[in-house]
Amino acid sequence: QVQLVESGGGLVQAGGSLRLSCAASGSIATFLDMGWYRQAPGQQRELVAGITSGGRTNYADSVKGRFTISRDNAKNTVYLQMNSLKPEDTAVYYCSGTYFTGKVYWGQGTQVTVSS
Repeated sequence: QVQLVESGGGLVQAGGSLRLSCAASGSIATFLDMGWYRQAPGQQRELVAGITSGGRTNYADSVKGRFTISRDNAKNTVYLQMNSLKPEDTAVYYCSGTYFTGKVYWGQGTQVTVSS
């Protein structure tokens, strides 16, 4: 059973930084794409950043220039470096991966709260 476990969330002041980690129970090399999503209260889940198996990245306009997604296949981990955080970045952040079978897996989420 494939599992994704997020960590690194917390409370930070506006302008601060956090790094989220998503550890896979198996090799992330078997994932076609991986990404970070977020969901704020009362809002739909949205894509924050994605990374393909080849390392191509894409970002939501709202986080471009502030967030960086990366993957370390040796550690089976995907990261989201978040800088210059804003109160509107407050949300539960989820890691997601599309397995080579086509099935999509989700982590349990980690809370990020940015105070003004």
